[in-house]
Amino acid sequence: MLLAHQPIVIHDAVRHGVDLQLSGHTHGGQLWPGNYLAELANPTVAGLERYGDTQLYVSRGAGAWGPPVRVGAPSDITIVQLASKQA
Repeated sequence: MLLAHQPIVIHDAVRHGVDLQLSGHTHGGQLWPGNYLAELANPTVAGLERYGDTQLYVSRGAGAWGPPVRVGAPSDITIVQLASKQA
């Protein structure tokens, strides 16, 4: 598992065989039209996506960057429960 502030490092995580990357940084796009910029700069802005054998989860977070306003990107606090495969 890799904890990486920015989702953009997913490409390095895939190359190194990481199973799961947890990231933030994007605030889920936080505020229109900034969401379009966030989508251009990041492979995933919010939620869970798979890149090859690596999963990337990006949290919107509970705070804000700049103005304390969110439009179309509600705050979230994520609980991740890890479990091993049964042999």
